Amino acid sequence: MMSLKSREQILQMRRVGLIVCDVLDAVEEAARPGVSTWQLSEVAQRVMTRAGARSAFVGYAPHGKPAYPAVLCTSINAQVVHGIPDRRTLLHEGDILGIDFACFRDGLCADAARTVGVGPISEVARSLIDAAYGALDAGIQTCTAEHRLQDIGHAIQQHAESRGYSVVKDFCGHGIGRSMHEAPQVPNYGRAGLGPRLKPGLVLALEPMLNVGRGEVEELEDEWTVVTADGSLSAHVEPSVAITADGPLVLTRR
Repeated sequence: MMSLKSREQILQMRRVGLIVCDVLDAVEEAARPGVSTWQLSEVAQRVMTRAGARSAFVGYAPHGKPAYPAVLCTSINAQVVHGIPDRRTLLHEGDILGIDFACFRDGLCADAARTVGVGPISEVARSLIDAAYGALDAGIQTCTAEHRLQDIGHAIQQHAESRGYSVVKDFCGHGIGRSMHEAPQVPNYGRAGLGPRLKPGLVLALEPMLNVGRGEVEELEDEWTVVTADGSLSAHVEPSVAITADGPLVLTRR
């Protein structure tokens, strides 16, 4: 069942969302050539700790997976999501980097992700990132009480495919609140007008994942890192969005 949040809970999630925003700002600023992905995770840890928040990622082990070992996901180039930071993986000029972070404070969670360029990037990479954010904005616009759940995925898919990109269908967004992952699942595809009607108080984490090539993905031996099956570039973006009587409220943007 979908869990609806009170006005006070949404305001509290907004405060957590601003911590997430601060963490992602700091990580994006630190993402320079020669920096390791583990150093980025350490940046996230410091900002989170100063804010009095608790990681939603460290120790997370769904469906028998090994416990996730870091506070941050760092996914480079053909890595779609869930890349694990490590000391050996260095950023290079021209890379694109997905940074994904979630934390709890006072019993509530917020979750967001960005894809950013490391120094100057190619036009192919820039166009992909722009399309991912465009698809995200299209999805956010449907987060109103006048829409149904599949309208979100339909808007994301239409925007992506109209620009020549594929959407990843094996992973999706989700509800969020007292747990990082709550009902409902929010796919990046769908048919307009289908699914349960959206209601004020519902908070969703939308997660467009766009590939330059095909939409198929594979999971690496670490049981976390997901990559494009054809080695093409991928971009992942995510906000936490509350549906309100006044329209969508993005909790993880300033």
